[in-house]
Amino acid sequence: MKTKINTLALFAGSIALWLLAIAPLPAAEQMTRFDARSGSKMRLEGTSLVHDWQAQSTLIMGFLEVGPNFPTEPGQVVSPGKVEARSEASVKVKSLRSIEKNGSPYDDKMDAKMYSMFQETNYPTIVFRLSELVLKEAPKDKDAPYVFDAKGDLAVSGVTNKISLPVNIVPLGETKGETRLKITGTTDLKMTDFHIEPAKLILPAFKTSEDVKVKFEWIVGHRKPGATADASK
Repeated sequence: MKTKINTLALFAGSIALWLLAIAPLPAAEQMTRFDARSGSKMRLEGTSLVHDWQAQSTLIMGFLEVGPNFPTEPGQVVSPGKVEARSEASVKVKSLRSIEKNGSPYDDKMDAKMYSMFQETNYPTIVFRLSELVLKEAPKDKDAPYVFDAKGDLAVSGVTNKISLPVNIVPLGETKGETRLKITGTTDLKMTDFHIEPAKLILPAFKTSEDVKVKFEWIVGHRKPGATADASK
């Protein structure tokens, strides 16, 4: 009888261990995904022997995923420090257009030369992948941005470099069931760091400097379940 009881106890214990082994682990803190929306733009600014030049794209693709310690609502109280975030942002080289300072189109020939400089045929997309995001400063008032330091890998023309840049993020609140963020930043790059030689874009005198300033304004949105479809536009 004692042997039978011990056998039953051993069998019950085995079943309990098996159930424990297959039971799902507690879920990690859920990430909230924001996807790219219209209204974004990336601008390149440089100099030449003749005058300054600009090129702009109005399409930034990609996503941003953030953890619960990330400010997604206006006025949200968060503590400075590293935040949980994943992101990838990309721009098609052929979406870039040379423009005047007032934003009007500049020259199709310059566009073609620019695509050649970026080796667009082989590397059609400029991609930034976030590796770290640190909140440095919370807003001082309701209209001020959250100030972050961002680090990541920037791939241009087949060359990938690690860069860091300051990023400002403004939660825009909720409209039609969707929460949106405006992410802006500026950084200085050198063409030669990506094996791009400053070129004579149209005329010999139009040789460009290797220094380029990159400015961007990226709109991303998170649509809640059941929200109207047009909220993603």
